[in-house]
This record gives sequence, structure tokens and C-alpha cells, in this order.
Amino acid sequence: MSLLKSAPDLSRGPLPPRAARRRARTVWVDAVVAAAVLVLLYLALRVGQDTTVRFATARDATVSIDPSHLPYYAARSLLRMFAALVLSVVFTFGYAYAAARSRRLERVLIPALDILQSVPVLAFLTVAVTGFLALFPGSMLGLECAAVFAIFTSQAWNMTFGFYHSLVSLPRELDELSRSFRCSRWMRFWKVELPSGMIVLVWNGMLSFGGGWFFLVASEAITVDNERYALPGVGSYAGAAIAAGDLGSVGWAIATMAVLVVGVNFLFWRPLTAWAERFRNEQSEATEVQRSTVLDLLRRSHLPALLGRALRPLGRALNRAGRVFGTDDRPLAVHPAWQRAGDVTFALVSGGIVLWGLVDLGRYLAHRTGLGVFGEPLLLGLATLARVVVLVAVATVVWVPVGVRIGFSPRLTRIAQPLVQILASFPANFLFPLVVWLLLRTGLSIDLGGILLMALGAQWYILFNAIAGAMAIPSDLREAMDDLGVRGWQRWRRLIIPGIFPAYVTGGITASGGAWNAAIVSEVVTFGGTTLTATGLGAYIARATERGDHPHLLAGVAVMSLYVVALNRLLWRRLYRLAERRYSLH
Repeated sequence: MSLLKSAPDLSRGPLPPRAARRRARTVWVDAVVAAAVLVLLYLALRVGQDTTVRFATARDATVSIDPSHLPYYAARSLLRMFAALVLSVVFTFGYAYAAARSRRLERVLIPALDILQSVPVLAFLTVAVTGFLALFPGSMLGLECAAVFAIFTSQAWNMTFGFYHSLVSLPRELDELSRSFRCSRWMRFWKVELPSGMIVLVWNGMLSFGGGWFFLVASEAITVDNERYALPGVGSYAGAAIAAGDLGSVGWAIATMAVLVVGVNFLFWRPLTAWAERFRNEQSEATEVQRSTVLDLLRRSHLPALLGRALRPLGRALNRAGRVFGTDDRPLAVHPAWQRAGDVTFALVSGGIVLWGLVDLGRYLAHRTGLGVFGEPLLLGLATLARVVVLVAVATVVWVPVGVRIGFSPRLTRIAQPLVQILASFPANFLFPLVVWLLLRTGLSIDLGGILLMALGAQWYILFNAIAGAMAIPSDLREAMDDLGVRGWQRWRRLIIPGIFPAYVTGGITASGGAWNAAIVSEVVTFGGTTLTATGLGAYIARATERGDHPHLLAGVAVMSLYVVALNRLLWRRLYRLAERRYSLH
């Protein structure tokens, strides 16, 4: 009887009309998804072919400001942005996990991350271009790798900070669950730790992607040994239009950037944020959930499930291979004497390397310019520090309440997400013509107007992290507060501040570092033949980079790193420890 039931009944004839329509719709959805994937693969291969062409001189690496080239330039910029994003995710997983799981490495990696975040993109670009051009001489691939590396440096640090904090603040019940099931460390990462930090990781990834757009002009227009190379892209197009004083071409660049940001948000980030909602840790189901047309289309298609089944053997093989990392319930036990000896050895080795680097840097500067070169950037850094402090304070007061309101409402999130993404992604360089005109008409000093341009590259870190922190607050806790009638300041003190404080600290530290980086492009404003220069460390570094003055560039970068690390140690790290010790929902 069971065999008869399992066999298909051919006597029933065709499928019912409703089932036939459902199958037809499924086939249509599969065809659309397959066609979209094929088109994306073709475009990636077609655009990627041009990254390996050769050039003889800097004139061979230039861009045209003809608007008809913008679709191709947009595709090249997108390819660089997503290549940098993939590198940033890989770096985030490895670096944040190493810092969170090793007490010794944490003492080196987190301060190093502070320094890396404080180093300007232009400084990374100066070093990267020389190295990649030597690795790929005469090939556009060297310039492409340098541009991707520069965009990577504007994306990776924020994502790493956020994921590191999610690892060190893993909910206790998830930690106990992993240990009770004797998960391997490999499985713990993919099944427990990564899902727990997915919401913060996705939102920080979206914000970091916006940071890459912000520095696109600097990444695609590269200067080496007083030779300027311009890679095909929206950023280099905008830079060429601004240098030529062509407002019409600047307008086309702004429109193209808006289309790119909205398109990437609709096709990539909105589906990803809606999908990440499945990892929310709460007891009751949210009354409203984020929706995405693209995600709904993928869920109706059979292709993702077929791909998952095809990759399942690979996943099992990786899980078996991951057992070499050990199980989660067997902590490494080391004799105290051996542990102290290891700590001392590690401190001596790492400290020796750092000391050697500082001594070598001091000798280089003493030979070229003398150690007095640090005096001017130290004083100029005070002016930039004042702008950073004002910016972060004002952004906190303005954007934290807005972010909480958006994060608590999926409906507002759907409306505000693309708008915030456009604002966060908009390069300040594109607004230089408007800023020059406004400052000249009003007589306002660039010393004050530069704060507005710095805000375009920094304030969004606070807003995005406030949104992510509010979204991570479980709905059942908010409903309990509603049932108890807790409103106003008491609601902020009992629920909202503890819930968003860890995410806010991550946003604050990255906003502070982003403001220092943005100072380089915000304290020197150029349009056509008019240049306005503010008093500050960013303008000092920008001038040294333009002249190719490596000693002054190194001095400026070193002083900026000193300011950022000191601010992080004196303020943000203390707030991090406060977030872990007191202001936590777990």
C-alpha cells in the first residue's frame, strides 16, 4: 500500500489550475533570477578584462568628462567597491576573531587597529601605489590593486571594530549552548558567533561601503612621483570635472552617484538587512519586519536551494576539517609560570619590533629634515582636534535620537535606509563647487565651513550604529516597557541607553577616526582656479602629499595617529569597558 501511495498517480490527469499557475510563476521567477545572475557575471567579466591593459605614461591613464562614458565608469567603480568589500569581510573575520580569542594578540591588534584607522587613506595610497606598480609594472592592474586597497582601508576598520565587539559581548546563554553541545571552534564561529553579530556586521558593512564612496575620488585619481594617474570611474570623472570647473559634468557625476547608491541599496543592502533579521535574538516575534522585493523574489526561486544542496558536501567537509581547531568545551590550560613567561616573551618581541620601527623612523626624519618637523603638525593638530570634538558632540545629540526612532520602526527603516545611505555615501568632493560658492558669498571662513564637510564623512557612523543598536534590542523588552508604562527619560535610562551603548561606542570611535581622515579632503577646498585652505593637520598632510614631500607626510601621519590613539585610549576605550561591564542587555 505504501508503494502505491508513493508512486505518481497518472490517472489524475493534469494539475489543478491553481497548482499549474503556482508552478508557472515559480518557473518565471527561476528564469528571472538565472538571467540576472548571468548578466551580472557577464558584466563583471567584461569590465574586469579592461583592468589588465597596459599603459606607457600617465597620459595613457586619464579619463574623459564626456557624460556618455559614465555608465562604463560606474561599472568600473562598482567592481572596485565590491572587491574591496570582499577583502574587508575576510579581514574582519580573521582580525576580529584573533583579537577576541587571544589575550596576547588583543593587546597588540586593537591598538594597531586604532592606528590603522587613524592613518589617512592618502598615506596608504602613497605606499600602495609604489608597491603595486613595482609588482605589475606598466599594467593597469597595479593601479587597480592600489585603488582597491585604498578603498579597503576606508571600509575594513569600522567593520572590524563592530564585529570584534560582538564577539567579546556574546550573550551568555549562547556561549553556554555552544559549550554544552561541544561545538568545534570552527562550528561555534559559523553557527553561534557570526549569527549573533550579523545585524551589527551588516549595518557596519553598509556604512563602510558608504565610506568607500566618500574616498572614491582620492582612490581613483592617483599621484606618483608628481605623475597623476586617473582610473576610469565615477570618482575620477568627478575629480576631473571639478578641476576643470565644469558644473554640468559635476551635475552628471552627482546624478550617477545617486543612481549607483540607490541601485546598490535596492539590489544588495536592503535584501541583506532584511535577511539579517532572522538572526535577531528575542523571545517574541516582531510586530513589523523589514521586507525586500529582491529577497522575496529569491525566496520564491528554487535556485538558492539547489545551490545550497550542491554546496552541502563542501560544507560538511569544511566542518570535518575545522575539528582540528578543537572543541569549545576544552579551554586551553597553561601553567601560570609558563603563561607569565609567554607574556613576557610576547611583550619583548612585539615591543622590540615597534621600538625598532620608531628608531628607524626617527633616524630617517633626523637625516632628512630634523626632529623639529613634528612641531608644526602638533600645533595644527589642535585645530583639527577641536573640529573633531565639536563634530562628534553635535552628531551625538542630533543623530542618536533619530537613529533610535528609525531602528525601532521597520517602516521608518525601509523609508530612511536609502536616504541615509545616499547621504552617508555622498563624497564631500562633489560638493566643493557649492561650498566654494557659499563661502565666498557669505564670507564664512573655511576653518568653520570645513566642519560641515568633515561631518559629511563622519557623522553617519553614529547614526548607522544607533540604528543597528536599536534594531538589536529585543522586541519583548520593548513590549515589556510598554506594558509597564515606562516612558521618557526612564525608558532611555533603563532600556535604550544600555541597549545601544555598545553600538554607539563603536560608532563614536569610528566617527572620530573618520573625521580625522575626512579632514584631509575637507580642509583644502578647490574648484577650478579657486582654492580655500583651512588651518589644520588635514591641510598639512594634503599639501605634503601633493608635493610628494615624504618626510613631512610621515610627520603629519604620525602626529595624526598620535592624536587618534590618545583620544581612543583616554575616552573611547574607557567607554568600551563601561559598555562591556555595565551597559549591556546580556
